[in-house]
Amino acid sequence: MARTIRYFSALSFLALAFMACEDTIFPTLREAEPILVVDAWLTNKPGKQTIRLTRTQPYFENSLPPGVAGATVTVTDQNGVVYPFAETASGVYEWTPSGSEVFGQVGLRYDLSVVFGGETFVAQSRMGRVPAIDSITFFREEATQFSDEQYLAEFWSVDPKGSGDAYWIKFFKNGVWMNKPSELITAYDAGFSRGGNFDSANFIVPIRRAINPFDEDPANEGQFLSPYVVGDSVYVEINALTEASFNFLNEVRIQIDRPGGFAELFSTPLANVSTNVANTNANGSKVVGFFNVGAVSGLGRRFKSLDDLSGE
Repeated sequence: MARTIRYFSALSFLALAFMACEDTIFPTLREAEPILVVDAWLTNKPGKQTIRLTRTQPYFENSLPPGVAGATVTVTDQNGVVYPFAETASGVYEWTPSGSEVFGQVGLRYDLSVVFGGETFVAQSRMGRVPAIDSITFFREEATQFSDEQYLAEFWSVDPKGSGDAYWIKFFKNGVWMNKPSELITAYDAGFSRGGNFDSANFIVPIRRAINPFDEDPANEGQFLSPYVVGDSVYVEINALTEASFNFLNEVRIQIDRPGGFAELFSTPLANVSTNVANTNANGSKVVGFFNVGAVSGLGRRFKSLDDLSGE
């Protein structure tokens, strides 16, 4: 017993020593050649489709990445239909539909081509399917030691029959996209990952209820505000992903949702994430980023009154 007490005392002393020696440092990093970044997430939502080209920048750079102007950007489907993306601002390339035209068709393959600086960068993606969102409900949670009474939202949707569907689930509160690292929601079929055996089922509870933004109450340290109050609206969107895109987003989440502080010593090491964009010249410039084409479904609802609470 005495040995155990000494062991824990040593650990406690070590932890205190680490905290006591915590200093802010600004290390000098080696400069690297800027690399082309392709940000191409296309959907079948009505309206313009946008591809952004930027350059990587130093780790501690506190500004938006510079846009890449002067590129030729096209997307071609497997039937040979070409979608030209015109440059509308530095690094911003858009395809504008004609009339009621929408981009893409579920099941078709799409090829991206970016010609810049005498080099050609390419990628492929197939437009995946998505289920419809049947409904959104609100419910009440009783007060706890960490929060007062709260009102939460939940969406209902059934993954289509046939395993292998992947999704990026976005949600918007009062028209604002909730896009903090902790709010990045992905699903494989109706579960979290491949092999979960949730094909053709309702999305599992943790995914259905991940559309609740939890923010600390500035007036009460350690307490959390209710995700929604009467008058708020929520809009949920399911975006289809390829399996490669699903893996990419999960890699991104690991890299950007960092614990910080002492806990960072035990977290996953920083690492480069994957890309599906390649230079046609194997010895040419490097490129990063991702190209995904996917269908989208969405549904919104406003929390009008307490009568909207499910089961009440």
